[in-house]
Amino acid sequence: MADQSGIPAGGAATPPKVLPWLVMYTVGRLGIFALLTLVLWMAGLDFWSGLLFGLLLSMAVSYFALRLARERLNEALVARHAVRKAAKEDLRTRLSGSAEER
Repeated sequence: MADQSGIPAGGAATPPKVLPWLVMYTVGRLGIFALLTLVLWMAGLDFWSGLLFGLLLSMAVSYFALRLARERLNEALVARHAVRKAAKEDLRTRLSGSAEER
């Protein structure tokens, strides 16, 4: 929420969701692999050669084709890690007692 000056309120930001980006990236990788393998089989390669070269080519193609999904997934994982780390530190602080009690 923002006040009338357009500055966001100081509430806690919700970290981005990991699962949608993980599913999108995984399905994209599998789709690129399947498509390239099918193209290689249609080009005349045998089963195992098409599978192997399809796997190798899909790694390079998906590196460029799925850049946005990979970056968003990485951002979501980093944000999730930061939230979990802060929660862990908060729990440790509450379990050990606050500094004012010492």
